[in-house]
Amino acid sequence: MSKSVDTTDTPATGWRRLRQIGPGFVAAATGVGVGDLAASLVAGAEYGMVLLWAVVVGAVVKLAMAEGVGRYHLGAETTLLRGWRTLGSWTQWYFGIYVIVWGFVYGAAVMSTTALALRALIPGVPFEAWAVGSGLLGFLLVWFGRYQVLEKLMTALVGIMFVTVVGTAVLVMPDVPAMLNGFVPRLPEGSFVYVVGLIGGVGGTITMAAYGYWVREKGWRTREWLSVMHLDVGVAYVLTGIFVVAMVIVAADVLFQAGLTVEGEEGLLALGNQLDQRFGTWAEVLFLVGFWATSFTSLLGVWNGVSLFFTDWVHTLRNEPEQQTTDERSPWYRAYVAWLTFPPMLLLFLGQPIAIVITYTVLGAVFMPFLAGTLLVLLNSKRFPAEFRSGWLSNAVLGLALVLFAALCIQEIIDQF
Repeated sequence: MSKSVDTTDTPATGWRRLRQIGPGFVAAATGVGVGDLAASLVAGAEYGMVLLWAVVVGAVVKLAMAEGVGRYHLGAETTLLRGWRTLGSWTQWYFGIYVIVWGFVYGAAVMSTTALALRALIPGVPFEAWAVGSGLLGFLLVWFGRYQVLEKLMTALVGIMFVTVVGTAVLVMPDVPAMLNGFVPRLPEGSFVYVVGLIGGVGGTITMAAYGYWVREKGWRTREWLSVMHLDVGVAYVLTGIFVVAMVIVAADVLFQAGLTVEGEEGLLALGNQLDQRFGTWAEVLFLVGFWATSFTSLLGVWNGVSLFFTDWVHTLRNEPEQQTTDERSPWYRAYVAWLTFPPMLLLFLGQPIAIVITYTVLGAVFMPFLAGTLLVLLNSKRFPAEFRSGWLSNAVLGLALVLFAALCIQEIIDQF
C-alpha cells in the first residue's frame, strides 16, 4: 500500500484530532450519490417527513459498517480484501468478477448523473458532451493527483453539497413539529420499500469497503489511530445523515405539500423546477449545484478508492505481498481508472441514462449483504486481536445491516426483473 501522506506520525488528542480527520468525508461523499438523493426525494414526495427516522437508522448502519472496515484495517494491520482471502478463494473470484462488471456499469451511471445536473444548469450543451467531459475531468484529476489532493477537493465539494441542500431545506421553512414527529418510527401502509431504500441509501455500496484504503492512504496504519478513526467516521456520517434528512424535508415541503409525485433522477430536475417557480431561478441553481457536487464526489471517490481496491485484489490474487510503495502509481491502479472511464462511454450513447443507473443500482445492492456478512465473521474471528473484536452493539447493528441489505437486494431484483 501507499506510504503515509499525513503530516503527523502520531494521533493528536482532544479537539486537535479534528484536524487529522478526512477519509470519512471521502467515503461518505462517495457513497452518497444521486441514487440516494432520488430515494430520499421519492420518499419525501410520497410520505412527507414521516420517514425521517429511517434516514437516522441508515446513517447508524452505515457508520457501523464503515467503522468495522476501518477497525479491521487497523486491528489486523492488513487490508479487508486480504481478510476475505482467509474465508476462502471464492471471495477473491466473487470480488474480481463483481468489481469488473460493476465498474463498467458504474462508470456510465455516474457520468450520466453528473451530466444530468450540468445539462440542467447549461442546457445548450449536449448531454453526451457533459457526460464524456465529466469522465475525462475525473480521469485526469485521479490519474495525476494523489490522495491528499483528492481529500481536500472532496472536502470542499462536501461543503458545497451540505450548504446547498441544507440551505434549501432552511429556505422552504419546514413545519418543525411535523419534522420532529418524523423521527418517531412508524410504517405507514405501503412504505416498507421506501424505508428499506432510505436505510440502504445513506452512503453505501462498494465504496464503504474502500474506506480502509483511504485510512491507509492517510497514514493511519496502526492500532493507535483507532480513536481518530472513530471520530472520523462519526463526524462524516452525522453530516451525511443531516444531508439526507434535509433532502427529505425539501421533497416533503415542495412536492408532498403540492401533491406531486416523481420518480428517479429525473425527479431531481422536477424538484429544481418547483424551486424555480416558488423562489426564483437562484433557488433552482443553488439546488442543481448541490446535485452536481453530489454526483461528482461519487465519481472522484470511486475513480480513486475502488482503483486502490482493484490493485490490492490483483496483488492478492498473484500471492504478492502488500505493497509498500504508492499504489496510485501502479499500472493496475491506472488500468482500472481507465476501465472506469473509457469503455463505459460506449453506454452513454444508448440514450437511456436512467436505465443505466437502474442497472447499476441492482449490481450495487448485491455487494452490501456480502460486506455486512463478511465483516461479522472477520471482526469476531479468533484470529483477529481480541481487543479489537466486535462487541454486542457492533454485532447487533451489523446483523441488522445484513438483514436489511439482503431484503433490499431481493427487492431491487424483483422490481427490475
